Amino acid sequence: MTAVYPDTAIPFFASSRAEFNRLCNKLGSEEMASLEADVLVDVVQNEGAELLRLIVQDYLDIRAALERQEPQSPIGADGVERGHRSGSHRSLETAVGRVRVKRQRCSSKTARGSLYPLDAALNLPPGLFSYDLQRVGCDFAADGSFDRACEKLLTYTGGKVSKRQLEELVQEATEDFDAFYKARQERDLKRGVSEPPDDDVLLILSTDGKGIVMRNESLRPSTRKKAESSEHRMKRRLSAGEKGNRKRMAEVATVYDIDRQVRRPEDIIASPDDELARRRSPRPKLRNKRVWASVDKSLKEVVEQTFDEAESRDPEHRRTWVYLVDGNRDQIRYARRFARQRGVKLTIIIDFIHVLEYLWKAAWSFFDKGDPKAEDWVSSRALRLLRGEAGRLAGDISRSATMRKLDEKQRKGADACVKYLKNKKELMHYDQYLAAGTPIATGVIEGACRHLVNDRLGITGARWGLAGAEAVLKLRALRSSGDFDAYWDFHRQQEWERNHRPKYADDQVHRHRSAA
Repeated sequence: MTAVYPDTAIPFFASSRAEFNRLCNKLGSEEMASLEADVLVDVVQNEGAELLRLIVQDYLDIRAALERQEPQSPIGADGVERGHRSGSHRSLETAVGRVRVKRQRCSSKTARGSLYPLDAALNLPPGLFSYDLQRVGCDFAADGSFDRACEKLLTYTGGKVSKRQLEELVQEATEDFDAFYKARQERDLKRGVSEPPDDDVLLILSTDGKGIVMRNESLRPSTRKKAESSEHRMKRRLSAGEKGNRKRMAEVATVYDIDRQVRRPEDIIASPDDELARRRSPRPKLRNKRVWASVDKSLKEVVEQTFDEAESRDPEHRRTWVYLVDGNRDQIRYARRFARQRGVKLTIIIDFIHVLEYLWKAAWSFFDKGDPKAEDWVSSRALRLLRGEAGRLAGDISRSATMRKLDEKQRKGADACVKYLKNKKELMHYDQYLAAGTPIATGVIEGACRHLVNDRLGITGARWGLAGAEAVLKLRALRSSGDFDAYWDFHRQQEWERNHRPKYADDQVHRHRSAA
């Protein structure tokens, strides 16, 4: 590759070459001749950091020298040429250390605002921190506390970022989240469907919620009112019942593809002597999974986003759509509404594990707590559920409680189970679902609630502001969905569109972008 070398007095990567030679000479000296491997690596990492910084600095100096030779003056968006040039510089904190960017300040007596063409060519951010440092900071902040992320940035990159600055960077870095997915969905919709879909691949939608402890000012109005009016019964911690008034619900969603897997009820709840159940095939793997969460958007908005994502994958509604839910009435209501509006034939399935919890509530109406017979009772009733007997099972449990002459308190769990089965029986045709090869549990969305929300935003002592919580959720969603790299490319392009493109005449935009 032939280097572009300006005809200037600046030596070609002289500083970084000198530092490289110095480091090589040091490692080749007699003093270093007996280093152990781990000490060698420490020396290279510690002193090699300055070498990397100097390489970047030398490159920027060469770009500055090339810019000084540029004969054409830039023209602003107002159509006025900025013909007056003067030297200028700015600092840039990068993942390899702080560097100095020398560039030309182009101005005109007849126009307001100066132009910095090299800033546009390098796509420099308006602030101190480079996009590469922002990206590393976002990566660290997605995994642990902001304090720890700042420490790791300093340790591994040398970048000095305060906690407040990192919080602001994370919020700014995720501002294109919705635009990124909307652009991808529009692209997929334009592509359309060219071949008949594989009927053995299901399109699964699912939503759920997870509470996040928030600062009072970030709670929803009704919850904030309760929090401000409540009195702490203990001085140093929240007692039972008080934590609920400190949380705001994060709405979590997922869309993914999965192969059909036909099963029997006995495959779900197998007896010890069922040889066929023990030899059942492994679960099919998920594909094209996207997960996300929002503490800012309402449940209705997140459910609508879920349908947008699903529709971009199947714009002609030719696939089998399945909506897995834990029984939340609002989720079911919104799902039915959006399916009806879009003309989608939607199969809504209540999470079988969620229904099992109601059976356990009923069991404690008939057995003492801890009685092993309760387990057999629940297993036998669960099999009936899987065989599609939700309605008859509800009647049997109710009659059993009546025949045993249980009082109101004793039959409370049984009555709750009966009510739930009767109200949701139309969404519990598990025999049909298993025969059709559809999943009947919400393990994927439950895992998303734990991973996206609780593992990071539920850390001990955390109290979140709305903007910070939303930004971290977006970061974790991008990484979990495997979209972070593509998103960052999109975000950098959007930053250039915001910070640089509007300042230049249209015919000059590509000239200043070509070197970026």
